[in-house]
Parts: sequence; C-alpha cells; structure tokens
Amino acid sequence: MIHLRPARWMPLAAIVLLLSLAVLPARAADRTRIEAFLVTTGFDVALDSIALSSASAPQMLGLDAEAFGQQWRDLAGEVFDTDAMRSDALDILEETLSDDALDHAVAFYASDLGQRLVVAENASHMEDDELKQEAGQAIVSELVRHGSTRVEWLKRMNRAIDSSGTALRALQEIQLRFLLAASAAGVIELDMDTEDLRTLLRRNETELRNSLQISALAGAAFTYQAFSDSEVQTYTEALEQPLMQEVYELLNAVQYHIMADRFERLATRMAGLQPTQDL
Repeated sequence: MIHLRPARWMPLAAIVLLLSLAVLPARAADRTRIEAFLVTTGFDVALDSIALSSASAPQMLGLDAEAFGQQWRDLAGEVFDTDAMRSDALDILEETLSDDALDHAVAFYASDLGQRLVVAENASHMEDDELKQEAGQAIVSELVRHGSTRVEWLKRMNRAIDSSGTALRALQEIQLRFLLAASAAGVIELDMDTEDLRTLLRRNETELRNSLQISALAGAAFTYQAFSDSEVQTYTEALEQPLMQEVYELLNAVQYHIMADRFERLATRMAGLQPTQDL
C-alpha cells in the first residue's frame, strides 16, 4: 500500500460523510480478515508511519521539540501509539470495508508483483523524507531528460491514489484543527478567528498544490525505481480499477480521520509540556 502521508489528506467533513455512507456495505468483512488484509496490502505500515508526521507538530506551532527533551518524545509516542492507531483503523474498517473490495485488493497485493510492491512501499515509508525527495527528483530529471514515458505513468498512478483530488483540502483542514486545538489548550495564541485562519491557510493554495504534486512524483519515482516500466504500468492500471478505487478512498479516509484525531489530542496534551533547562 503506497504511503498515505501528508499529501493524501481529506477534509474532516468529507471523511465523516464517506464513513457514514459506507457504514453498512453489502457485506462487511470480519475483523480477522481485515487484520490479514492490513498486512498483505502494507496498510499496517502506512498506519504506523502516521507517527512520523508528529515530528512536524512543534514547528507548525513555532516551537522547538528539542526544547522539551524527552517529554516531547514520550508524549508523541503515547499519542501516536501504533497499536492504538491500528485498533482504531480496524474498528472503522470492520464496519465499512466490503468483502468484495477486500478480496479484490488482497488478490492483487498477494501476487508476486503485489508483494514486491508492498516491500518497496513499506521500506519507503521509513526512509528519510529529505533524502527520498532529493533522490526521487534526480530520478525524475533523468527520466525527463531521456524522454521516458514512465513519468506520465507515475503521475497517473498518483492521480489514481487520490482520484477525488482531496489531498490539499485535507492537509489544510487538519492543520486548521490542530492550530485551533492548540489555541484552545493555551499552547499558542491566535489573533484571528476560524475563517480568517482558514483563509490564511488557503492563501498559497496553487503553489502548495504544485508542491504536493512534485513531492508525490519524486516519492513515487524513488519508491518504484527497481520496477520495470511494464510493472509500473500494470500497477497503475490495477489502482484505476473501480474496486481498488473504493479501497483507496476508504483507506485514505480512515487514515485522515486517525491523523486528525491524533493531532488534536497532541495539541491538547502539549499544554502540559515544560521546557527543559540546561544544567
């Protein structure tokens, strides 16, 4: 399962709507099968990688995580507990993931190509983002220089992963909720109301959207560099299938929901942090 980090967020209203519409699928999968599904598709590791996004939280508030020392690391580890996040995902998927969608996704990811993709994607989740972006951009530059059609397939793959194009709005909404929760907890002071803050976050929307697309392309180029052009094409076409689209839309919504919840919890808990003092 390809990484679902910041470039794949959805507005919370859309998450609630999607989950409510999917509460009673024709036939929901049972929890044991969903647990196996998470491992087979690699979504378990994608969920675990949410914890990595906590590193950006203090910076969004104009704070330095190092100023809080071990307190910060302990808090982030507690709020972004991977077992708890997986349990939350299972609770939602148990009510929303249909057998048909589960079977379709598992059939692909359990194949030889699917399992090799999962291994590559799982490894990519845990790579240093800065190094991954640098290497990925270099790969894209070489592909463009040689006139490779692979770039277009990678772009098409990224569009299939976020077919509804909600990534940017989700990023903005979770940032908004995080900042408002931090303000309510007294961690920061905001001199603007909710709508003014929303407007501020959307001010450079076009630039941010382009940046996210460039980042996603570099990430895909890095992650799938060991795969042939035909394998990239096969994967892209598999992602575009209706049942796979259903799976990804649901998994995206689940991950965004968990991210939003954890960031709001983190903001509230940060009020109890005390800066450490050098001896």
